Amino acid sequence: MTTEIYTNRPAAGIALVIIGIIAISINDMLVKWLSADYPLHEIIAIRSFIGLALILAFLRFDGGLTSLRTRTPVIHILRGLCIVMANLTFYAAVAVMPLAQVTALFFVAPLFITLLSVFLLKEAVSAASIVAVCVGFLGVMVMQRPWGSGDAETPTLVFFLPIMAAFLYALTQTLTRKLGLTTRASAMAVYTQSIFLIICASMFLVAGDGRFAANTTNESLLFIVKPWIVPPTEDLLILALLGVLSAVTVFTLTQSYRLAKAAIIAPFEYIGMPLAILLGWLVFGEWPTFEVWIGCALIIGAGLYVLAHQKPKPRPRPKVST
Repeated sequence: MTTEIYTNRPAAGIALVIIGIIAISINDMLVKWLSADYPLHEIIAIRSFIGLALILAFLRFDGGLTSLRTRTPVIHILRGLCIVMANLTFYAAVAVMPLAQVTALFFVAPLFITLLSVFLLKEAVSAASIVAVCVGFLGVMVMQRPWGSGDAETPTLVFFLPIMAAFLYALTQTLTRKLGLTTRASAMAVYTQSIFLIICASMFLVAGDGRFAANTTNESLLFIVKPWIVPPTEDLLILALLGVLSAVTVFTLTQSYRLAKAAIIAPFEYIGMPLAILLGWLVFGEWPTFEVWIGCALIIGAGLYVLAHQKPKPRPRPKVST
């Protein structure tokens, strides 16, 4: 079967990444909310099961099961493992750090994405994109207040978890751009959710009974190895919502990096920072400082700068086999 896949639609890509970031911001808040009672792999397993069911239902209208055929299974597996590890490291930090702080550290990802798009995809990066990413990164640094005092109660290693997650996420989206030339977003979403389920099932077999939790004092590690429990009805509703948000996030973020260059899409992920601040304040009482507001202004301005200066040249729409 031959299918037209459009890879030069920056406006559509930007719109989708904004939707995806809104969904993932709510997702992150809910995971933090549930982290006190549930192990991370149980939350992700239920979320991925529901998300996979929704994506498979959508796949009927987006190429059918035949679109799952691929000539690059190794790259799909590598991409899936990267996003699983990115989630693991990010949420391990979310369990013990303020949501806005973890998100701020994570936003070195657009810088990594831009660098990887140059070295791995050989994409030309415009001056506007370089300036936007640098200004956005400066905004993150302002919010982190490197001149201030650190948190004595948080182990230093925990601060590196969101940065590790950012690099793995950047690698994921770089591979998404590469695979997007021949693979639909819905198909990649199926692969991603399936790998999530396989990894979570493996973790359940190893640590689902809580055998490693008794002697664990580190809160980040405890979030990973605590025993599974049967959720009450109200928590099942939250977990179901996580599944819907997961399906929306995986599809929109994957599709956005298929439709436009990574360096164009990346700066718009910065809108997750003010969303994290808002949710952290409303739900967890984490009031932002003056430096946070300055950083947000730099981040939002960077994204708008890219939008104002991006003038894509029309090019032929290639036909590729899926």
